[in-house]
Order: sequence, then C-alpha cells, then structure tokens
Amino acid sequence: MDFNKDSLKIDAAAVTDQLCNAIIEQLRTKLKKTGTVIGISGGIDSSVCAALCARALGPKKVVGIMMPETDSASESAELAGILAEKFGFETVMENISAGLAGLGCYERRNEAMKMVFPDFQESWKAKIVNPGNILDKDTFNFFNLTVETDSGEVLTRRMPLKAYLQVVAASNLKQRLRMTMLYYHAELRNWAVVGTGNKDEHQQGFFVKYGDGGADMKPIAHLYKVQVYQLAEYLGVPKEIIERTPTTDTYSAEVTQEEFFFGLDFYTMDMLWHAMENDIEPDRAASVLGLSVDQVEKAYANINRKIVATEYLRMSPLEIE
Repeated sequence: MDFNKDSLKIDAAAVTDQLCNAIIEQLRTKLKKTGTVIGISGGIDSSVCAALCARALGPKKVVGIMMPETDSASESAELAGILAEKFGFETVMENISAGLAGLGCYERRNEAMKMVFPDFQESWKAKIVNPGNILDKDTFNFFNLTVETDSGEVLTRRMPLKAYLQVVAASNLKQRLRMTMLYYHAELRNWAVVGTGNKDEHQQGFFVKYGDGGADMKPIAHLYKVQVYQLAEYLGVPKEIIERTPTTDTYSAEVTQEEFFFGLDFYTMDMLWHAMENDIEPDRAASVLGLSVDQVEKAYANINRKIVATEYLRMSPLEIE
C-alpha cells in the first residue's frame, strides 16, 4: 500500500453518513431502542458521538449526562453545555462526588498516595504520569506520581507497584459509577447507552472494563483519534472543544492522555500504528514520519504490547461449556 503523511485522512462527509446509518440500524433493529444516552465531558470523543447521534436520530432522541466529581476540571461542564446548545439535545447534571466518597474512592486513593508521599494532604493536587516517550525506550514498567503542594511546590517520585495499583483501582470507581448512572438514565427512557471510546483507547486498553468500556453501541471504536478530529471539524463541534488538549479528567492535577498512557502525540502514534497494521517496513515509516528506524521499531513493539496485554479488557466473561 502507499504510505504517506495523509494516509489517515478520511472523507468526513461519507464517513458521517455511514456512521449515522449504522447508528439508526443498530439502535432500531438490534437494540430495539429509540434514543441514546451519552456521557458528555467536553472532550472530543463524547462530543463527536453526541453530534453523530443528534444528526442520525434528531436531538430529541439524545440526552447528554454530565457527571462531574471532586476532581473534575471546571471547564468540562461548561464545554459540555456549549456542545448541547450547539446540537440542541437535552442535558442532565449528576454530581457523583457523594457516591464516590461513599465507595471510599478518595480515601482509598489518598491512602495509596501516602505510600509515596507520607505527608500527602487532601488539598494537594496529584496526577500519575508515565516515565517517557515510547520512541525513546523499548518499554517501561513503572509510573511516577507528581504532586503539587499547597505552597505550589511540584514533586515527583516513582510509584511502588502496590501504590500504583491502589490508586488506579480507586480511581476506576469513577468510570464505573458513571457507567451505572448512564444506565439509570437509559433504562428510565428505555434508550441505549452510547460508548465514546475511539480505536486508540479501545484497542490499546485505555478504558475501564465495565466502566467507560460499558455501553450498548460504540460508533467510533474503529476510528483513530486523528480521524475523530476530522469528523469533529466536519460536524461543526465547537472550536473550544476541538482545541482542548485531551485529558483523563480523573486526577486533581490535569494530566494529558499522552502523559498518562500513550506516551506519544496522536498523529505520530496513529500513523505508526496504521503502518504496523499494514505491514509497512520500519524504514519506510521512518522516512515518511521523519523518525529513525529504531524509533519506529520501538513504537511498533510498544503498541503491539499494549494490545496484547489488554486483550482481557475486551473479552466477554468466560463460561464453562
């Protein structure tokens, strides 16, 4: 195949028509529902899914659920409101902070952070980051915890495995409670829940099983992140959302998806992944993207490793036959 810098460009109009037709067909003939419920966060993926559903079904058949909590960025609800106004669908605000506190989310997370910083305070901001760019090393097997104290001092330390696992397990309660809330509103209306994950998140495992991975339909799970942006431009998603840096919106200190998980900008990663999937030799990919062959090989290995390691997240429950 011809591999060039525009290999991931799509005909946004044609893809939009295809996705809208698929949404209608899946909803009515397979799910037997008439409307959709979507968690909206002011992020690019949920915005594109909401815009697609509003276009396919009409805005009266779409409800956007905003689910802020203690650590949510203040701009998330504001941007979600701008999105809903642009496309004309109803929104519902559900603050899930009390529910998370009842589950011990914040307490369990803070307990784990004190394993790294014994003097950690609830008022401090914190985030988990991976240790570097995937082009620079074959792999990484640890994460760092970065905190900002009340005085503004920023400190970073490597996380022991126990602390990392507990922080992640506690934080994943957020996505699972959001999924629970989405299904409440879906069942209230006898509608379907729309998953908003793209291909990068779905295939590399950047989602929570039975959390944001729980949905009845996933209209953009086959699209690379850079293709989701192309759809956003075509659909008229507000500029403020398109220009917003993708974040996890999980930790009190803002952390980008690149910092936390992917370790590479989306264009470079998506192009490398596309090249790998289509058996493009590393020297050809390196030439097109201005990288070294060694960097391409490291990226191929890293992406493949994530896909294999997270296969269990995409599996249905195992049964005994």
